[in-house]
This record gives sequence, structure tokens and C-alpha cells, in this order.
Amino acid sequence: MAIRPAGRLYVVATPIGNLGDLSPRALDTLKACALIAAEDTRHTGSLLKHFAVVTPMVSLHDHNERQRAPELLARLAGGESIALVSDAGTPAISDPGYALVRAAAAAGMAVVSIPGACAAVAALSIGGLPTDRFCFEGFLPARGSARRARLAALAAEPRTLVFYESPHRVIETLEDCVAAFGDSRPAVVAREITKLHETVYRGTLGELVARAAADADLARGEIVLLVGGAPPPLEDGGDDGRGGALDRVLAVLLAELPLKQAAGLAAKLAGVRDNEAYKRALTLKAGAG
Repeated sequence: MAIRPAGRLYVVATPIGNLGDLSPRALDTLKACALIAAEDTRHTGSLLKHFAVVTPMVSLHDHNERQRAPELLARLAGGESIALVSDAGTPAISDPGYALVRAAAAAGMAVVSIPGACAAVAALSIGGLPTDRFCFEGFLPARGSARRARLAALAAEPRTLVFYESPHRVIETLEDCVAAFGDSRPAVVAREITKLHETVYRGTLGELVARAAADADLARGEIVLLVGGAPPPLEDGGDDGRGGALDRVLAVLLAELPLKQAAGLAAKLAGVRDNEAYKRALTLKAGAG
């Protein structure tokens, strides 16, 4: 009896807005697979109906991915190919799919990319900030204190920062970015990419905070936030640029942590000696800074 070869797991990117962005290869794959593992079967069902795809679906989301993976691996082992899709964009990029992909790869299954739309890459391509090196952070913590601590940890990061953000938190996040990075850092808010109301706002963080207060549309729709990286240290023997970064990091951490703990973490983030960070923290705490 012939042994049936294992199927393939296809990681299929779907449109983030404009349905015309579904590639012919992605469409052919969705039609040819035995099963589609979808983040939300109702959402993906609308996409499949539009393209007359009748492939059966099963849900695969954050709450059931690890439990469902063995079942899907068994079907792959039995020779069926499966298409993995998220609600929009590329699966496993701040979306479900990582656990299944890892499990399939560990089991020796073929995992095939069907590339396409990705909101982070689309925003970078039109944002006008440096793209030779960038740092993708996905969604920041929803809680204010955790979000501010994460931003403080990124204050000295020289690469362009890329965040996904929900519309009801974007103004708070912009304000937290000002506190962590300063109001002069260049930034971009890209909303509703590829959709009818696509808009790109460019300016400094301070300007974008003011723009958000004046333009309610900035806080509507799907949002990608880009923030320019920290400037390189000066090399003229004077202030090496770390003092400003240290103060910004300390300003955030002192609001959330005890002085000694804040100073120790700030020293690591800003690249200064522990005693230097501690002395500066004392000064700032006393209100003399």
C-alpha cells in the first residue's frame, strides 16, 4: 500500500482593506486546499464568498490555537493541505498562527509562504522614515503603566519603531511617546491603509498630539504608528546625547517605580553608569532638574 505524502501548511496573506490585493496565487491556494484555518470564520467567510471559494473552514484563534494544532497536524500528516489565514494581512504577524507554524515545522511538515499584504510593511513603505533598519513592536500594552514602561525601554533604540495601535488608545499612546522620546522625534500615523479613507499624518510627536486633538479622524480606523529612532550620540567630546535620553527614561520610570529601581533600569537603557543614573534620579525627584 502506497504511503500518502504529507500535506502542506500554506500561510496565506489576505487583504488588509482593498480586496484587489488578494494575489492570484493566494486565491488559487485557498481554492485548492482541503481546509482553511481562519482567525474568524465569519470574517473570512465574507472574503471567500466574494471570490466564490467553497473550501471548508475551521476556526483558529488566540484562544484555541494550541488545542486545535494537533488535529490540524494529523490532517496534514494524512495528506491534506491547509491554508492558514488571519482576519487581515499576514498570519502570525501580531495575529494567530505562530503556534501552528512552529508545531508544523517541528513535525517536519512543509510550511509554505503565500506572501501579500502586511500593514507594518505598507506603512513603512509610505511613511518617509528610515526603513533600512526597523524594530517591529506590534501592539503596546493596553495598561498605561505597562505601556509607558515599554516605551521607556525603547527610548534609546536607534531603529525606526513600528507599532500597531487601536483607535481609542492612539492619543494616549502619542502622549506617552512624547514623555518617553521627547516632542521633537519624527513620527507617522498611518490609518486605514489600502481602504477608502487611507490617511497618512506626518510630523513630530508633539505636532501629531496637537493634530489628534484637532482632527477626530486621526483616531479612527486601523492604525500603524511609526516613530523615528533615537539620534546617534554626538562625537565632539561634549554632551554625548545620553543625558537627554537618560532624563526621558527617568521621567517615565520614576512615575512608576521606586527611585533605586528606576535608576538601575534607566542606567541600562541609557547606557550610563549606575551611580550617574542614581544621582540624576535624585535631582529629578527633588525637582531641581
